[in-house]
Amino acid sequence: MDFKNLVCEIQQFKGVSRKSSINNVITLLKESYNVSGNVVIDIGDDASAIDIGNNQVILLAADGIWGDIMNVNPYWAGYCSVLVNVNDIAAMGGKPLAMVNIMSISNDEIYSDLLKGIKDGCLKFNVPMVGGHLHPDGETDSLGVAIVGIAKKDKIITSFNAQTGDKILVAIDLDGKPHEMFNLNWDTTYDKDPQLVQDQITAVQYLAEHDYIKSGKDISNPGILGTLEMLLETSNKGADVNLEDIPRNETVEWVDWLRSYPGSGFVFTASEDKCEFIKEYLAKYSIETNVVGEVTDSNSLFLNYKDEKIEVFNQDKNPVLIFK
Repeated sequence: MDFKNLVCEIQQFKGVSRKSSINNVITLLKESYNVSGNVVIDIGDDASAIDIGNNQVILLAADGIWGDIMNVNPYWAGYCSVLVNVNDIAAMGGKPLAMVNIMSISNDEIYSDLLKGIKDGCLKFNVPMVGGHLHPDGETDSLGVAIVGIAKKDKIITSFNAQTGDKILVAIDLDGKPHEMFNLNWDTTYDKDPQLVQDQITAVQYLAEHDYIKSGKDISNPGILGTLEMLLETSNKGADVNLEDIPRNETVEWVDWLRSYPGSGFVFTASEDKCEFIKEYLAKYSIETNVVGEVTDSNSLFLNYKDEKIEVFNQDKNPVLIFK
């Protein structure tokens, strides 16, 4: 394996590079984040958290589906619109409650497939789609879904809380396969029993409520290392990661694995004494977990392979979020 080329592929990956536009949103909306005074977590995490009293927060998140998926496979776009939102709530240690959507349809032929995908996603994850807004005469086909969840205020998993010396864990369901049309979609949910899929969500909630996890995110479009870098940027930390310690299904080459979007996958940080329990507990739910490195005081994410060490991301030179 050409290690330097692998790092370049990660740095130039579209799932990483397209995140930089978020900085414009951060800058323009900064003054609006907490006008109510009840916002516990705003932009920069998988979901925002709003204090509703009694040590509870409402979690809010939203995701849009790439047009590439909508145009090629509207059914999968609908299904994934549920999956990605449920995972955002799970990554916060919360319980997903319900979703709404905004659809714009220019091609009636995709309409029924899109809705069937949404319905099947709701049935798989046991989270209802309760409303939304439809543009039946849109100029393009698009889908956005928002979700609401709930969590205990003092038990939220946040990406702002990584601490120097924490161990970094990568947790992924390896029992899956690349989607036949989208090879970077590592599908671990579609063929599984709904109960197991739902148990994977509540397993993360259990770890959060029992203080096993300090910080975390679900692995999303930037892939494993890109997602970890986003967590490090919000926490103003760096990391040393060992490539070969990352859980991987060996049927997938490293370059594709590191860029994949798994149906169930997370990056966590935790105290060393908590790691063994996390690994054993998640293994009960088909999630393979391993310690892959450590949080550092630097502003760089370094990747180690055999006797080589390369800086993948530097928050001053090539950040993912430009979260300053």
